[in-house]
Amino acid sequence: MESNNQEEHTVEEVLFRIRHSAAHVLAQAVLEMRPGSTLGFGPPILDGFYYDFILNKPLTEEDFPELERRMKKIMKRGQRFDHEELDAEAALARIDEMDEPYKREYGAELIEKNGLKSLSFYRNGPFVDMCEGPHVKTTKDIPRDAFKLRRVAGAYWRGDSDNVMMTRIYAWAFADKAALDDHLARWEAAQARDHKKLGRELGIFVIDNQVGRGLPLWLPNGTVIRDEIEKLAREMEFKAGYQRVSTPHLAKRDLYYQSGHLPYYVNDMYPAMEVLERVPDAADDGSGDGAEETQGSARVVKEAYCLRPMNCPHHHRIFATEPRSYRDLPLRLAEYGQVYRFEDSGGVSGLLRVRGMCMNDAHIYCTEEQIKDEFKAVMKLYEQAFRTFGMDDYTLRLSKWDPEDPKGKDKYVDNPEAWEKSERLITEVLEELGLDYVEAKGEAAFYGPKIDIQLVTVTGREESVSTVQLDFAVPERMGLKYTGSDGEEHTPYCIHRAPFSTHERFVALLIEHFGGAFPTWLAPLQVELITISEHFDDYAKGIVQRLRNRMVRAELARSNDTVPKKIRQGVTRKIPNLLIVGEREQADGTVTLRRYGEREQHTMTIDAFEAALMESIETRSLEFLLPRS
Repeated sequence: MESNNQEEHTVEEVLFRIRHSAAHVLAQAVLEMRPGSTLGFGPPILDGFYYDFILNKPLTEEDFPELERRMKKIMKRGQRFDHEELDAEAALARIDEMDEPYKREYGAELIEKNGLKSLSFYRNGPFVDMCEGPHVKTTKDIPRDAFKLRRVAGAYWRGDSDNVMMTRIYAWAFADKAALDDHLARWEAAQARDHKKLGRELGIFVIDNQVGRGLPLWLPNGTVIRDEIEKLAREMEFKAGYQRVSTPHLAKRDLYYQSGHLPYYVNDMYPAMEVLERVPDAADDGSGDGAEETQGSARVVKEAYCLRPMNCPHHHRIFATEPRSYRDLPLRLAEYGQVYRFEDSGGVSGLLRVRGMCMNDAHIYCTEEQIKDEFKAVMKLYEQAFRTFGMDDYTLRLSKWDPEDPKGKDKYVDNPEAWEKSERLITEVLEELGLDYVEAKGEAAFYGPKIDIQLVTVTGREESVSTVQLDFAVPERMGLKYTGSDGEEHTPYCIHRAPFSTHERFVALLIEHFGGAFPTWLAPLQVELITISEHFDDYAKGIVQRLRNRMVRAELARSNDTVPKKIRQGVTRKIPNLLIVGEREQADGTVTLRRYGEREQHTMTIDAFEAALMESIETRSLEFLLPRS
């Protein structure tokens, strides 16, 4: 046997070794507490590690203090991590001795399918694991005060829902206690902003099991936020020359074959619905794809319909409804279209990844000469959109095809010349706009390159928010044509863009970005009136009606609670503007404003408040614009 070498390592390599080694210590401690349990995998991850088990008796988070005590005891012993390489036959025999059937399955696969001649093992104390390493030298090299068990979860063996469900124990691990403490503080702040938590507390959305996983129900408060985002998009698009369209939630399966989407999306689509349709001969378009029989002057045709996973094929058909000329281009079609994708159940999460989503979608049909100007206009529209929400921590990723990918012909349209031209055009756009970007080879759409906007959230995650894509392939597949200035027919390019991603994902990010305390223009309830006593309710109701006549979302707090409790309730609901009125306010025709998150109160006339409020809403200000003195 040989021990780990002591060469110099980078910070990342040291962390990897610490986390990997701590995972083995966790497994050893679990087997001490639950002897006879079976092992799965135990890798390092971004902020720590996890290990999967089939336990002979459940472990819960209540067991964590004892489990951590055992882990620290093992670390203190200074067990050496000794490495051993065994040939294939001896390796499988070793795993059989360990009585680890899941390790045996994976080891056999590595040998048979990957052609490995040997397998690697590491031993620390009595614990042996099939593992590539590397590890620290001894368990004493794992900082005992820089790890913390995090949670227990379920996980399918090898991530396949057809396999057995294992118990996964997650843990954080860092190089020192200060790094752990810093991470925990940031994690706790992120938890306070978690969109699932705030979405429930603020009445924004719910997921109902009887409706289905990944199919959110938008509550009144959430629908207000959706409507305000859509209103913003409509205004921006109107000024930019877009035309709005509305298309069905489903279409014939043949449409997605023709567009080329079906081979790439079929595994993420809901199953097709097959129906028998009675089609009069005169109206039959011959699009049936199944059995048919004659009944009088009509045929009964078996048709397959799909819930749409994207909007673009529908917009392509709108383009094709009439002859187009180069004078009609660019043609910009926009829609808030509902789409459906059967995401894997393990990936569905709150509003970030759902199965029913509303896409802020548009498709721009243009000539080759118009591509750069249209791309630049879209990028400027994106900048305006993010600035409106105070989002400025994002990066641009230029996603290209990978001609060397052995599976490239299955992933991309096979047209090297078109790929080269379209990637060159987008690169020129980014450089002419002076925008920094990173390249991502092999992440393009199947029909062309794209720019993805990667937002760094206040919780520290990186999320794909928006995209703009150049499509050189699908318009040709769909037979789209326009007459050029030369009198000849040409195929347009199509730019796909979605600045606000899906409503679901964007609202999730906004909840976390604002911590649920939305600016006045976006807040579900913009103003709440609180009266000192019921004697001033009529005065307050008059103010509410006055504001509602201006389309302001205003209400009177109707509970019989004390004023301090009403204020606390308003703060809990994160209402941006609380107006307190009593005898003085009624006599003077004023209101006293208490802003969310501010200690100072402001007394002003109703006219002054209304003017400041309307300016804040109409300009979509992130702050309340107090009256100028």
